[in-house]
Amino acid sequence: MAFVNKMTGILVPSSVVLSTALLVWFGNGLDPWWPLLWFAPLPVLLFALRRPWWAAALVAEAAWLLGSLNLWGYFRVLPFAVWLSIFFTAALAFATAVLLFRALVLRGALWTGLLAFPATWVSLEYVRNLTAAHGTAGSLAYSQLTFLPFLQLASITGPWGMTFLLLLFPAGITIGLHLRITSPKQGLRIVAAAVGTIAVVLVFGSVRLAMPPPGQQVKVGVITSGEPTNDDVAGNGADTERLFRSYAGEAEKLSTRGAQVIVLPEKLGVVLDSDSKNSDSIFQPLADRTGSTFVVGQVYVVPPHKYNQARIYQPMTAALFYNKQHLLPPMESNLTPGTGLVTLSRTNQKWGVAICKDMDFTPLSRQYGKAGVGLMLVPGWDFNLDRSWHGHMAVMRGVEDGFSIVRAAKNGYLTVSDSRGRIVAETRSDSAPFPALVVNIPAAHSATIYLLLGDWFAWLAMGTLVFSITQVFRLRQ
Repeated sequence: MAFVNKMTGILVPSSVVLSTALLVWFGNGLDPWWPLLWFAPLPVLLFALRRPWWAAALVAEAAWLLGSLNLWGYFRVLPFAVWLSIFFTAALAFATAVLLFRALVLRGALWTGLLAFPATWVSLEYVRNLTAAHGTAGSLAYSQLTFLPFLQLASITGPWGMTFLLLLFPAGITIGLHLRITSPKQGLRIVAAAVGTIAVVLVFGSVRLAMPPPGQQVKVGVITSGEPTNDDVAGNGADTERLFRSYAGEAEKLSTRGAQVIVLPEKLGVVLDSDSKNSDSIFQPLADRTGSTFVVGQVYVVPPHKYNQARIYQPMTAALFYNKQHLLPPMESNLTPGTGLVTLSRTNQKWGVAICKDMDFTPLSRQYGKAGVGLMLVPGWDFNLDRSWHGHMAVMRGVEDGFSIVRAAKNGYLTVSDSRGRIVAETRSDSAPFPALVVNIPAAHSATIYLLLGDWFAWLAMGTLVFSITQVFRLRQ
């Protein structure tokens, strides 16, 4: 009997760790299968209600940390200690959420426990978004980008509400199973509340998807080079001029197909301030001749500053420029961040410009939404492995703030998405020597509740967390 108990004491927690780790591995990360993450916390939560707190903490920490190893290949450039600190902290947050849930449910505060579990994680995500250099990157909400009816919740709550409901579901199911014998009616009510809330959200999302985005459409073009020799930033002078002329020749073909605006990737080449007239002389006459607008990424050097810049060429108008505001450490630590927005006015339309990582942050996109932008033009540069994960994060900004997005990335995708998060057209950047897309996309701004109220749901989650913690201490007394 002692041997059986000992084996049970090993096999049960091991199977719980393995189950949740596998669900996290395949349900989150670079190429997630979205249904799995809805169930990932369930084994750990059930285990936590039946075992001592220390066992629950260890199992939760181990399960989330092992599941996060699916990103090891992506972050292998980091020292192991740095990787471990990042994901150990996330696993610790998961364990904390599990322990708070356990404490409340076992003390009879069932409804508070139901809310405390997702509120803890959402609070972590929001604080990390405010303090870390990578903004919303790492939010569980991005695992649901292809679940379009659910994605529409971002138009009300941003990513925070999506993460909350994603974790509310397993918490509700766990409480229902926990009470199935002692108080089945109470358990059923909690399960019904959790599932019912999600059902209402999905009905809302389905209705929003069925309503076409407002306003007229614009024909957009996206282009990059799939040739490995063009991956790096071209040196100033002859190399940059050669690359610019190659791109200009291909971009002109998109103009002949009717593209009104054409987006090229970021950091194609280095342009010194003293040589800017030479580079402008390539794209400005092209814009004047074709009537199209061109957005060209470059490293612009005005000693002592260097900028990751998108230069905008419009017909018969002096070139404008946008400097990237959110730079990628450490690769762009030598660059100076920009500060202002750039908008382009058209008849019944307004277009905005951002660059790659700028779209990982909600405040900048919300500023563009408040300015009435209905179409964002985004040069980018991804790292092949993250072409889907990072390349599609921008899609959620469009849902949140009511605009379509045209994104051209080296080592990633050429992507055109609308304000509902639908990918209208997409192709890999390495699918041809110069892969390109020409597609019609709605370009009118669409109002959203998130645009009006901002991160209200994140603050509500943090308030719920504070209340839940006070409840634990009150019930202990």
